[in-house]
Amino acid sequence: MFWYQQPPRDGLKLIVSSSTWSHDSYEDGYSEARFEVNRESSNYILMTIKNVTSKDEATYFCAASDH
Repeated sequence: MFWYQQPPRDGLKLIVSSSTWSHDSYEDGYSEARFEVNRESSNYILMTIKNVTSKDEATYFCAASDH
């Protein structure tokens, strides 16, 4: 599962990639302290943004892959 952020008038930025076989991998500028990934079950994954500020204004996308 991949989580992306798209700030207004800007391109997509990868936040984190998560898989069942490895640890979550955060891109520079993002951390688990603020962007928490929670795998409640094998059917879905939640991302929670902690301590939200106006700088977090964006559209967020998730993408999945079978590989």
